[in-house]
Amino acid sequence: MKKSRIVVAGAAIALTAMLGGCAAGGADAGGGSDANGEITGDITFQTWNLKANFQEYFEGVIADFEAEHPGTSVKWVDQPAEGYADKLSADAAAGTLPDVVNLDPGTGYPLAQAGMLMNIGEQDASAKDLYLPEAWAAMEWKALGGNFGYPWYLNTGPSMFNKALFAEAGLDPENLPETYDELFEQAGEMAAAVNGKYAMIGRTPNIEVFGMYGVDLMNADQTEFTFNNAKGVELVEKYQKLYDEGAFLPESLATDYTGVDKSFQSSKIAYMPGSAYNVQALQDNAPTVFENLELTPLITNEKPNMYIQLVAVSEQSKNKATAKEFARFVTSAKAQLDFAKVVNIFPSTVDTINDEFFTSSDGTPNEDVRVMAAAQLKDAVVYSPASFTEPMKSELRDQLAQAMLGEKTAQEALDAVVEYSNQRLSN
Repeated sequence: MKKSRIVVAGAAIALTAMLGGCAAGGADAGGGSDANGEITGDITFQTWNLKANFQEYFEGVIADFEAEHPGTSVKWVDQPAEGYADKLSADAAAGTLPDVVNLDPGTGYPLAQAGMLMNIGEQDASAKDLYLPEAWAAMEWKALGGNFGYPWYLNTGPSMFNKALFAEAGLDPENLPETYDELFEQAGEMAAAVNGKYAMIGRTPNIEVFGMYGVDLMNADQTEFTFNNAKGVELVEKYQKLYDEGAFLPESLATDYTGVDKSFQSSKIAYMPGSAYNVQALQDNAPTVFENLELTPLITNEKPNMYIQLVAVSEQSKNKATAKEFARFVTSAKAQLDFAKVVNIFPSTVDTINDEFFTSSDGTPNEDVRVMAAAQLKDAVVYSPASFTEPMKSELRDQLAQAMLGEKTAQEALDAVVEYSNQRLSN
């Protein structure tokens, strides 16, 4: 599922382009059905890359819904990760978008922008009280004037440290960094001690790190990016210093860099912000690192970051009432709790996160990370703006690489990213 999120986000710009010419037709031809009408008839529910591992779960949810609402029938379609956004754009353009669709914000935003998704904030305003406030807020896209999906499952993670590398560098593995200032200070000390053998940090900051550092990413109405402000420049300048000191992995600037996960598994870096997925991967693929693993709360100057999936309803649906009810059903507290018990995700519904499943651990890393992440989610936010597309993320990486190499100042690099992103946002 982690891989599929990245793949789908990459097609967002193509999705926007394809839908641009059909927005009016899609919205106006949206089925003619009343979103608050009778709950009956047939709908199609589409997920991505979930059937192979979770068929029994979804068939159970569908059976429960059909039993609760006699006369309804839900056809479940699961699409592979590759090409998911392209398939959505083609379906939307052809007027065949499934009634209920699993999306992430980056994929949903261009659909909503083109008038293809139901405005849940208008059609089901009472749903807001069912979900964690920050999960609901992540679906409120102010520039588009509404909320365009039901929050579904969430993920976040701890800070992950390889204590053996701290000890080898002469740092105290029992005094791990808890703030960005401490992280940057110890990163410099580690670099001086190991002379390039490994580093503390495995990549330049992504947009989520900017958010957690305290950078204002957008203006209040979400119509312009603003992270080239003084706080953003301060963060990049600190990374420039780290790069000069050898405190983060130099190969991470390469376009073919394979990622932080593999670098941590191979002991090339001593720290990474992780998730529940990473703990299991370490246990399976890097047992020596796993033995030296220490988990602490996510390093942040503000609220911690989280990722979110949503369930949206097609504005083209011919059976909006049933589609809306099913979307609400599959994201209900019971359905989300049941799903969390079969996969390492967390529910977005109010109070579900307080279930004993998320508050007690047997002391193993896999259970410890679940309890830690669940507690963290009560205060977490989705920092990455839904409108910050994959090409914008790529531009951020490219410009930061130039800044690390001394080809641009921090201000020049961020100005270039923000100009690039705002031009595409306005278009």
